[in-house]
Amino acid sequence: MGNPERQQQPRFVLVTGTDTGVGKTITTAALAVWHRRAGRRVAVVKPSQTGVGPGEPGDVDVVRRLADVEHGYELLRLPEPLAPESAALRSGAVLPPVAELAERTAAAAVASGADVLLVEGAGGVAVRLDRDGGTVLQVGKALRAYGPVEVVVVARAGLGTLNHAALSVAAVRTAGLHAVGVVIGAWPAVPDLAATVNREDLPRITGLALVAAIPAGAGALPPEQFRHRAPSWFAVP
Repeated sequence: MGNPERQQQPRFVLVTGTDTGVGKTITTAALAVWHRRAGRRVAVVKPSQTGVGPGEPGDVDVVRRLADVEHGYELLRLPEPLAPESAALRSGAVLPPVAELAERTAAAAVASGADVLLVEGAGGVAVRLDRDGGTVLQVGKALRAYGPVEVVVVARAGLGTLNHAALSVAAVRTAGLHAVGVVIGAWPAVPDLAATVNREDLPRITGLALVAAIPAGAGALPPEQFRHRAPSWFAVP
């Protein structure tokens, strides 16, 4: 993919979550639309994709379809719907170390000419991506050699999210990474009391801005509608 040190430094945005199934992929697609609307060239990388068989569309394909992103890269695929380390142990696959994942991610930025490279993690912040315990946060730390790194934390709307979000943001900060905001990955059409209060309390509890609340079911929108509506979901200009 080329030498990442020869190109002007891209901006890396890690999209991680408080758990699995919180809406990271749809958030990544919405962020791609938002950055493209601002005139930035965007690419997306999924370091570890699990739960998808050969020839089946993965998370990168969802982002490319919804956000009309030309350049998408999936670095590793394991078919069982488990954490990457667990899936690899069961299959006998050899996981690349996070330093290699970071190097290949940076190389993708060069190959795509991206100003912003969105990196979608697997599960939450502590999910292991290699057999040495490396996580998406370690990928982020390694990426700092190639450009500035920001972290977006995707959270649920409902009860329990304040605790999960606070722990996740604390882990990001402990890793020495810059968390820029929280996104509610699936905002219900009819929010209950817990969701309504959580939306108000997430900034206070985490110390981060709530940058977006993405409507539940947004991923089922036709791509043209998704791209038209996505900018309105963000609370920042």
